[in-house]
Amino acid sequence: MRARQPDRQGHTVQAGVRLHWELYGEGERTLFFLPPWSIIHSRHWKFQVAALARHCRVLVMDGRGNGLSDHPLDPDAYTDEGFAADALAVMDDTNTATAALVSLSAGARWALLLAAEHPERVTAAVFIAPAVPLAPWNPFRLAATALFDQEQEEYVDWMKYNANYWLRDHRGFLEFLFGRAFPEPHSSKPIEDTVSWGLDTTPEVLIATARHVLSQQATTELSRRISCPVLVIHGDGDEIVLHENGAALAGLTGGRLLTMEESGHCPHVRDPVAVNLALREFLLPTSAPSTRRRAVRRRRRALYVSSPIGLGHARRDVAIAQELRQLVPDLEIDWLAQDPVTRVLQAHGERIHPLSQELASESQHIELESSSHHLHVFEAWRRMDEILLSNFMVFLDAVRKREYDLWIGDEAWEVDYYLHENPELKQAAYVWLTDFVGWLPMPALGERDIALTADYNAEMIEQVERFPRLRDRAIFIGRPEDVVPGTFGPGLPEMRAWTERHYEFTGGYILGLNHQAIFDRGELRRRLGYRDDDVVCIASVGGSGVGAELLGRLMKAFPTARRRVPGLRMVAVAGPRVDVGTLPSVKGVEVRA
Repeated sequence: MRARQPDRQGHTVQAGVRLHWELYGEGERTLFFLPPWSIIHSRHWKFQVAALARHCRVLVMDGRGNGLSDHPLDPDAYTDEGFAADALAVMDDTNTATAALVSLSAGARWALLLAAEHPERVTAAVFIAPAVPLAPWNPFRLAATALFDQEQEEYVDWMKYNANYWLRDHRGFLEFLFGRAFPEPHSSKPIEDTVSWGLDTTPEVLIATARHVLSQQATTELSRRISCPVLVIHGDGDEIVLHENGAALAGLTGGRLLTMEESGHCPHVRDPVAVNLALREFLLPTSAPSTRRRAVRRRRRALYVSSPIGLGHARRDVAIAQELRQLVPDLEIDWLAQDPVTRVLQAHGERIHPLSQELASESQHIELESSSHHLHVFEAWRRMDEILLSNFMVFLDAVRKREYDLWIGDEAWEVDYYLHENPELKQAAYVWLTDFVGWLPMPALGERDIALTADYNAEMIEQVERFPRLRDRAIFIGRPEDVVPGTFGPGLPEMRAWTERHYEFTGGYILGLNHQAIFDRGELRRRLGYRDDDVVCIASVGGSGVGAELLGRLMKAFPTARRRVPGLRMVAVAGPRVDVGTLPSVKGVEVRA
C-alpha cells in the first residue's frame, strides 16, 4: 500500500508518446520530481512524495521507457532534449506555471536543460547524484561503455554494462547495477525494489536509451547559464556517478553541495529523513517561531505514539498514561495515533494530536497484505517502509511544533528506527516499549527468509549498541522467559540474553484492567448475564480486520459445535475494523461490535 494516493493523475502526449503523471497535495509552490534513467520509474521517489505533499503541491511522472508511460524502441526517442520536452509538456498539462525541480542521476541533464532554456519556469533545482559528464567517471564503467556493443567471452562486474549482456540476462544486470548503487549495509529492500522496477522495462528499451547523452561541453555551458538557486546532494561512496561530478556541478552553478558521507547513488532512498529535511530547508523554508517560553515555565508534556496494529497496545497505553498522571499530576499527554487506537483514546477522553490525521494507515496496510487469515508479518512490515517513513516525518513535525519533555513509543517502529538512523534529531527523553524483540524466519521459506530476518536483526543490534543513549528506557512488556529462545540469526547473539542486557521487564503483560474491580468468576458471569451452567464460546479476532474471514469460519462452525455440546452459546466479537455486515448470519450466534 502507498503512503498516499495521488489526488489527480493522467497522461500527456508528447511527440506521440504517452507520459503518465501524478499530482499530490496543493498550494502555490510545486515540487516536480523528474524521472531518472528509464531503468526505473517514479516509485523511487516514494519516500519523498507523501512527506512533502503535506506541505506543497508535488508532481511526479514516469519517464518514457518505464512505468505507465509508453516504451518506444527508437533511440531517437531518448535524447536528453526529448526528456526535457516531456517534462515541460507535463508541466503545461497540469497547469504548473513554475516548479522547483528535483532530479536523480540522468534526470540532472534534463533538469539542466529546463533550468537553462526555460528559467522563467524553474524556481530552484536540486540535483541528487547528478549523472553529468563534468569530471572523470568510474574508469571501469568507461571501459565497459567503450565496448558496449561488442560481445564478450565473459561478463564480470562492469563488463555487464553491455548491450549483449542486457539482452541475455536483464535481471542479472539489474541485480549487479543496483547492488553497486546501494553500497550501504542492510540495503536488501531498496535493491529488491529497484530490481523489480527495472523489470517493468525491457533490455531493448535500455539499449535505446544509451545512444544519446549530452557532451561535456554542452553540459558545462548549460550549467553556467543556470540562474536559479541550486542544491547538489551526492554520496561520496557513489560508484555509479563519482562524487567529483556533483561537486563540479555545484561549482559551475554557484550552488550548495551537500556531501552524504559513505552514501551511494541513491541517498534519498537509504537516508530519506536527511534528504527530506534538506529538501524542505532548501525548497520550503519556514519562518522561525515568533514567541518562546522559558523552559522552566513550560507545562510538562509527553507525546505518546501507540501502534495501531491490534488493540492490546491501546489498552495498556491508556493504563500507563493514567499511572503517569498519578506520578506527575500536571503532566499533559498528547497522542499521535490512528484508527483503531483513536477510538479507544476518544472513549477515555484522551487528547489526540491534530497531526494524527496525517498518518498513513498501518492497519489498512496489514489488512491488505493478509489473505484468508494468512499473513507473512515480516514481509508485510518490509513492504510498509514508505508508510513508516511518512509517519516518522509526521512525528518529526509534531515534536518540532511543540516542546515535549518525553516521547513514548509503544512499538512505534518508525520512531525507533529513524531516530537510530538520525540520532541527532532526539530532543527529549525517549521511552521504547515492546512485547517482542527481533524477527524469526518461517521454517518453510528457506534460506532467503533466514538471511533477511538475520540482516534486519543485525541492523537493529548495531543501532542499539552504537547508540545506547538514544533510548532512555527500553521496556519489555513481559518476563525474560517470554522472549523467544534461540539466536537472532547465524553468528548473532542469543535473543533472551541480549534482551536482558538491553531491556527492563515489567514482570508480566499489562492488560489495562482495574484489578481491584475484577470480581470472582461466578460474580463476573452473573454481571455479564451468563448463568453458572452456561457453556459460552467467545470468538474474537483482535483490533485489526485481518481476522474477519477466520471469525466468519468460526461462526459457520457453530451449528456443528452445538450439536456436540448441547446448550452451547457463541458470542462473536468483531473488532473495530471488521464490518459486521460482511459476517455470515448464523442462527444462535450473538454478534458484538
